[in-house]
Amino acid sequence: MKRRVAILISGRGSNMAALIEAAKAPDFPAEIAVVISNRANAPGLERAVAGGVPTVVIESKPFGKDRAAFEAVLQRTLDENRVELICLGGFMRLFTAEFARAWYGRMLNIHPSLLPCFPGLDPHGQALRAGVKLSGATVHFVIPETDAGPIVMQGAVTVADDDTPDTLAARVITIEHRIYPEALRLLASGRLRLDGDHCRTLDSAASNSTLIAPAVR
Repeated sequence: MKRRVAILISGRGSNMAALIEAAKAPDFPAEIAVVISNRANAPGLERAVAGGVPTVVIESKPFGKDRAAFEAVLQRTLDENRVELICLGGFMRLFTAEFARAWYGRMLNIHPSLLPCFPGLDPHGQALRAGVKLSGATVHFVIPETDAGPIVMQGAVTVADDDTPDTLAARVITIEHRIYPEALRLLASGRLRLDGDHCRTLDSAASNSTLIAPAVR
């Protein structure tokens, strides 16, 4: 039976769209049961409806700094939709430690850097200021600390000398759209195991593929 997933968004929902598209495949082990936004004007809501997914708006602004009260309404919505797994797709609101712990091992997030490098805001700018030659994206489990949960999957791109945060972001987001559905596939199919602070993938094999930058001729 397919696992029921909620996607939480605050904006345009590009990763949400990638997850919805992936879940249309007959052999995908999860179904997108609902898209929840904390902003009524989030462009991703229209994209979700166009993808045939029900949407719910829970405006967070009226709750102010009372995160627990917002989460109580959110949890009721999750319960009503029989949600088993959560994917965050640009959800711009922090959770309480209690909510994060309650969903530990069942809530994924994606961050546009190769964590643990460059967590938080402006990851592409951080990467360029550091002069790295590789950057990318990371899918990880959510814990109370920001961008710090066990890593599920990563994908990398090369960084060009003339990159700007925008040009780098444009390449990284293509990686995000590839790895987020695959990470959800692993979780929904029961192939992930949490071992302390690490996530292990069952039946995974070592890869001989490499990515070296800059390319040397």
